[in-house]
Amino acid sequence: MAGMVTAIVMVQAERQRVQETAEALAGVPSVREVYSVTGEWDIVAILKLTRYEDLDDVVTGHLRKVEGITRTQTMLAFRTYNDSLLDQGFGVGLDESQQR
Repeated sequence: MAGMVTAIVMVQAERQRVQETAEALAGVPSVREVYSVTGEWDIVAILKLTRYEDLDDVVTGHLRKVEGITRTQTMLAFRTYNDSLLDQGFGVGLDESQQR
C-alpha cells in the first residue's frame, strides 16, 4: 500500500454501546482495523486512505453518523515501520534464541 495515508482514530463510546459502535466502525469505508482497548479510549480504528483529502469524507461523511460515538481524536501516521524493523528494535540486547 505504498503512498497510502494511515489515520488512527481513537473513539470514546457510550458505555452500553461499545460493541455495537465498534462493529459499525468496522463497516465504514477505509476502516481497515478496529480494536476495543483499555484506558481513556474505548475503541481504536485504523484507516487507510488513498489521499489525505479522503479523510474529511470518512470522518464527516461516515464516522460522525455512527451511533454511540461521544468523542474522537484522529492522528495521522508519518512513517510505517515494517515487521523486520520492529523485530530488530525489540530484539536489541537479546541473543538469537531469545528473539521472536
